[in-house]
Amino acid sequence: MNFKELNKWIYTRKSLFLSVLTAFLVLVFFPWEVQACTGITLVAKDGTYVLARTIEWGSGDLNSQYVIVPRGYVQQSYVTDGTRKGMRFTSQYGYVGFSVEQEDFIAEGINEAGLSAGLFYFPGYGKYEDYVPGQAASSISDLQFVSWILGNFATVEEVKTAVKDVHIVSVDSRASTVHWRIADKSGTQVVLEIIDGELYFYENKLGVLANSPGFEWQMTNLNNYVNLFPGTVQPHSLGGVEIASFGAGSGFLGIPGDITPPSRFVRAAFYQVTAPRQPDAMKTVYQGFQILNSFDIPIGIEFKKGEVPADIPSATQWTSVTDLTNGVIFYRTMYNSTIRSIDLKAIDFEKSEYTVFPLDNSKQQPVEQIRVL
Repeated sequence: MNFKELNKWIYTRKSLFLSVLTAFLVLVFFPWEVQACTGITLVAKDGTYVLARTIEWGSGDLNSQYVIVPRGYVQQSYVTDGTRKGMRFTSQYGYVGFSVEQEDFIAEGINEAGLSAGLFYFPGYGKYEDYVPGQAASSISDLQFVSWILGNFATVEEVKTAVKDVHIVSVDSRASTVHWRIADKSGTQVVLEIIDGELYFYENKLGVLANSPGFEWQMTNLNNYVNLFPGTVQPHSLGGVEIASFGAGSGFLGIPGDITPPSRFVRAAFYQVTAPRQPDAMKTVYQGFQILNSFDIPIGIEFKKGEVPADIPSATQWTSVTDLTNGVIFYRTMYNSTIRSIDLKAIDFEKSEYTVFPLDNSKQQPVEQIRVL
């Protein structure tokens, strides 16, 4: 750690515990307001492998930042008592991540080896193992687990092997649990859930993920929609009466449109698999954003009648699309619909410094004026 980093560490830790406590009090007292995440996977005709996801939080601005972490950067985990006494880990790989609430808590990211990891809210179903002070050196908080993965591994199989030797604990045992999507550029993708302290890895061939219930339940629930198909239902006779669709797309009549996790999972699955395969990386990236436009959650619908919604434009705070093949992560936010990107190949992770920037320089939607002659 150089002097600049040390000075920053001293300054930020003064108010760190208070910010952590505040964030988790929100989680505790507003547990069922929008804590939604929707993830999909797309593959271009040229083989480019792309992950896309949203992150929702309806109670206030997550103050998200993008974080550039160089090789050799040392971090130490929080543990359940709110102190930073957990596992110390050094990044073997450089990575870029998007944080929530504070820079330590990476919700989505990609490293220079082409490994991606992201957390998704998982309230009411997951349960981590209890924190044991004697295991502090091998304990890592759930909200720093993505950082540990991105900094230390190149493949999904490496993660599956190494995680057996660590203890994943919560910063606050009262808060919502999360589950994780982990993928590498070979196309291997898994979901990790922790139930009653036990690790469960599920192969995610479909590439879709949402929130609760668990991944296996969500996959089983797809069978309830076996009648759905792309296209339009053909006219047919009903008791001698000819009936026909009112418009195109009636093959999807009955697809759930609400914002609950099971409904979003079903929609994401059918929208993803029926989307035409794009020829290259950029067209696939744009397609990812376009599909996830359908999952933007307007602020207000999660509040009871008469309650004042949070003063933010949308519960969908940001959407990211990650090109694992080429090492580029893209994003747009509720404050700025412009798609921006960070190319990991343009970063020298051996020489770069630990860097943190807000996702938005201005919390005002830019409007481009067109001069009409």
